[in-house]
Amino acid sequence: MGANTRRRSAALAAGAVLTPTPYCLDTSSTSSPPAPPTGATITTATTVAANGTAQPLQAGRLPFSSEARLERDGSAVQVSEEILGDVPLVKVEKVLVVGSGGLSIGQAGEFDYSGSQAIKALRESGVKTVLVNPNIATIQTSHSLADAVYFLPVTPEYVTHIIERERPDGILLTFGGQTALNCGIQLDRMGVLDKYNIKVLGTPIQTLITSEDRELFVKALNEIDIPVAQSTAVETVEQALAAAEEIGYPVIVRSAFALGGLGSGFANNEAEMRSLAAKSLSLTSQLLVERSMKGWKEVEYEVVRDSANNCITVCNMENFDPLGVHTGESIVIAPSQTLSDEEYHMLRTAAIKIIRHLGVVGECNVQYALNPTSLEYRVIEVNARLSRSSALASKATGYPLAFIAAKIALGHTLPSLQNAVTKTTTACFEPSLDYVVTKIPRWDLAKFNYVDRHIGSAMKSVGEVMAIGRTWEESLQKAIRQVDPSWEGFHALKTELEDVDDILKNPTDRRLFAISQVMLSSDPAIRKKYTVDYIHNLSKIDKWFLYKLQNIATVHHYLADMKGTNAADLSSDVFLAAKKTGFSDALIAILLDSNELAVREVRKNYGITPFTKRIDTLAAEFPAHTNYLYTTYNASEDDVAFDDKGTMVLGSGVYRIGSSVEFDWCGVSCIRGLRNIGEKTIMVNYNPETVSTDFDECDRLYFEELSYERVMDIAEKEQAKGVVVSVGGQLPQNIALKLHESNMTVLGTSPKMIDAAEDRFQFSRMLDTIGVDQPAWKELTSVQEAHAFADKVGYPVLVRPSYVLSGAAMNVAYTPEALEMNLTEAADVSPLHPVVITKFIQGAQEIDVDVVAHRGKVLVHAVSEHVENAGVHSGDATLILPPKDFDQETMTRLKDIADKVAEAFEITGPFNMQIIKQKDNALKVIECNLRASRSFPFVSKVLGINFIDIATRALADKDVPEPVDLMSKTYDYQAIKVPQFSWTRLQGADPFLGVEMASTGEVACFGKDKYEAFWAAMQATQNFRIPKSKAGVLIGGDAVTEPEDYVHIAKAFHGPLEHPIFVPTEQDAVFLKELAGISTTVLPVAANADNKRELHRLFKDNDIDFVMHLAKERPTSQYDEGYICRRAAVDFGIPLLNDSKVSRLFADACIRKRQVQPQSADTIPNEVKSWGEFVATKI
Repeated sequence: MGANTRRRSAALAAGAVLTPTPYCLDTSSTSSPPAPPTGATITTATTVAANGTAQPLQAGRLPFSSEARLERDGSAVQVSEEILGDVPLVKVEKVLVVGSGGLSIGQAGEFDYSGSQAIKALRESGVKTVLVNPNIATIQTSHSLADAVYFLPVTPEYVTHIIERERPDGILLTFGGQTALNCGIQLDRMGVLDKYNIKVLGTPIQTLITSEDRELFVKALNEIDIPVAQSTAVETVEQALAAAEEIGYPVIVRSAFALGGLGSGFANNEAEMRSLAAKSLSLTSQLLVERSMKGWKEVEYEVVRDSANNCITVCNMENFDPLGVHTGESIVIAPSQTLSDEEYHMLRTAAIKIIRHLGVVGECNVQYALNPTSLEYRVIEVNARLSRSSALASKATGYPLAFIAAKIALGHTLPSLQNAVTKTTTACFEPSLDYVVTKIPRWDLAKFNYVDRHIGSAMKSVGEVMAIGRTWEESLQKAIRQVDPSWEGFHALKTELEDVDDILKNPTDRRLFAISQVMLSSDPAIRKKYTVDYIHNLSKIDKWFLYKLQNIATVHHYLADMKGTNAADLSSDVFLAAKKTGFSDALIAILLDSNELAVREVRKNYGITPFTKRIDTLAAEFPAHTNYLYTTYNASEDDVAFDDKGTMVLGSGVYRIGSSVEFDWCGVSCIRGLRNIGEKTIMVNYNPETVSTDFDECDRLYFEELSYERVMDIAEKEQAKGVVVSVGGQLPQNIALKLHESNMTVLGTSPKMIDAAEDRFQFSRMLDTIGVDQPAWKELTSVQEAHAFADKVGYPVLVRPSYVLSGAAMNVAYTPEALEMNLTEAADVSPLHPVVITKFIQGAQEIDVDVVAHRGKVLVHAVSEHVENAGVHSGDATLILPPKDFDQETMTRLKDIADKVAEAFEITGPFNMQIIKQKDNALKVIECNLRASRSFPFVSKVLGINFIDIATRALADKDVPEPVDLMSKTYDYQAIKVPQFSWTRLQGADPFLGVEMASTGEVACFGKDKYEAFWAAMQATQNFRIPKSKAGVLIGGDAVTEPEDYVHIAKAFHGPLEHPIFVPTEQDAVFLKELAGISTTVLPVAANADNKRELHRLFKDNDIDFVMHLAKERPTSQYDEGYICRRAAVDFGIPLLNDSKVSRLFADACIRKRQVQPQSADTIPNEVKSWGEFVATKI
């Protein structure tokens, strides 16, 4: 297959999937010679003498730095091509692995995967591991991997304390994203690594700094004549304006030491530049102003180098979107489809030259801009660490980049490591693929008020999918369906997009659907206008991709013209052509005006079923033994036999707000649990960021859709014993009933009961039957009925449709006007789309109850107390476990409710309930999900018993343990789970907490009490810091804010914490003067709503270092002072709290924990203990 690249030009026209020729070793043009044999510390950098021989540098000096560089008359550095032999292994006994913290936009689950792989590699080599990562939802923070886990902030202060306690002799910084990398650089600058004699494994610190510091980076690449964009490093707004003037508009601004393009953007004029630079410099200390190359192709190479100087390129990828859209926001195709052989090898050679010159030891990502009309290119950036693209490349090729990078960090060389897929060749090969992979991002921008939907150089997407096919059309249509189950492939959205030309030119998250809208239009005039050339001229998307989309459109129009035709009247050739082009049964049914099951039956009668193919990394040139599989219609035989008859576990799909890494933990725990009791396992998932899509974890991995069609295809081929739908969040639940009706054995709770619990009407009726209380509610089919009900029970009321995830379209209405607005947002309210309206009880405390049952009997349960009152989505809530503020009677009643619900719904497996506790102590159930919830990893790790392992035994009805009441035990610690928000990424979005979920991740910390745990947990969230002593604190609220909380917070910060208090309105000032006796200063924020520059000056001049806005009503305007306060805090890099109960707890924790004088390095805070010291049981 690899040789086909030499015939690329001819093959492209035929739509072939191509990959470069495989290589083993590269000894072509190199730059900095290899690191000395240790290959591990910052002393590994080398320089090059005039004769090209390697000369060791002093510790901490760069191979390209001015003091180390020899005088050369403007010529590029000569480099060594030597491959070293006999490179000794690095001598380390205990390694500190630095994690990435809570999931956020730009830094998501890929670091759970890469970190887990690294720990596996270290363990295999007999090295003890200590992990610091506060993300309790991850696989890597399980005792099955690291020897010791610290759920603590990834900050230099806390990591220093861990180093003091654990005394590791090595540290890994490149497996925890930007968080770990920045922390490691700070530790080095503080002298901590030298003081404790810790070796930096893999890529040296100075190389990391160079790849991150834009000015050093540009100088380094100039050293070896690698072209980079004309750029200037700046540190002030004035410098940025001057640089832009010199370079000439348009320009792109990039941030140093930032992830996912945070703080970057394009500026077309001085006004845009001033605004962008001011905001970006509030988030980082250095910017790079560069020439804009918008419209060029963007191409990436994943490169690996070991300490002997062996180099390979593992994967190259190209973006569907041209430069101007961050690679994390773009559709990405691997391997590249539109590069000529000359272009491919030119960029490959440059990548190897760069990685050698920089002295990277491990894995590296190089991003290029390539002029589509010439061979001109520029390097955009180099990530000298594992990245999102690394996880994608690993899953796209089957090459375990993170595992290999960790082995290289220990001194292993590529020829000494085994290819994990073939088991016979070495790791020193370049994968060759006989398939094509498509990645599409997932955005959740519709969840946020006032957010800008344009996509550009900064990331806004919350997750991504990866689809594998034998043609790009097949791969793309799969990927589109994976992003959202309501999308059936390349098709137009139900609501027509306006101004298609503008979307094509200035991309939003819906650009692909703008293309489908015009290509698939039934109006011939529109199709005639929007030719491939016309769309290309506006979008600069390569015509090769547009012609492929046209292929899909051709099949679409053919099927649409057959509307009303019985599926059985379509020829088998037409069916096969549609399936090879990636059409689902459901989309064929829609176009024919038929139904999915009828189409499926006809297709199977024709004998048209997908083939199962194996990912083998070498395009069948060597035998492969992997269990890494995908399905395709573009094949003629299966690669595997189907005799396992295993149990299928359905994964959670794409990460999105409401379903993230916590469900991957549940899926992996379920697979491991099944294997532990002797069951064969089949995992189905399509998320490249996850541990569940690591082929080591299960007996068979299908990197496939979680649709009814695909799950049934796999189940029938594999003759699956049963399917687990209760550990993957909402997606598997949505197809459970359909699977059941197709005679699939769904393990655990009956899908009919799952359906009853999902349907608000059936669920509420069941609660009435078993005598469990709930708030007053009604299912309504008209707006008039809704108003009548609200008038009867009294405002506020909660509006929500049935079948939702993470509170989609849910809102609390405090007034008739708000109710009217909420109903138009929730749905087209009609008999087909009813909404449930519930009396919203103010001031009620919310409680999460996580339970595992077997045949209606509770086995284990956990009760978590919410800090926020009801009204904040449970996914955004701060959870305390075990709760110590509930009396025994309340705990007994909660257990009784769990028992009744388990029995009534005949539950086998996991389930979760949300219950409110009113001020009169009445308990009312507000929600119940008959599946694992996002808090299952948290409760399992805090209580020391794996709830999913117990649930798995219950589902399999094998080795089921006896019931145990974990809540009756006494615990001498508490843990707090805190949400991680990504407001900085979502320009314009209102940082408001309500019943619609907004957080992208979570962190958790332990302590002797809730104050200690909360103190650490808040510092573990990104972009949070403790307010400086005596700095200004801005506090605001609205008419619904609890007055007692408002007064308590203001008094705490004004009194014992000694902060000057600022408020946004005169009403706030009068309120605090009268009720708290505090004099405050009014900041005229609303008056400066349209002048960001003046608003920034206002905050800066008054030294505002902390903002708490406690409003509970969602604003109706961007001129609302609450919105302005919250958004300004985010835009100016100031920590924000937006709930009164959380702010109150933080104030109380500050009084107990904040030290006015810095503690000595030898004084270790009480909360700095490993997980094993808090919880004795290992899970």
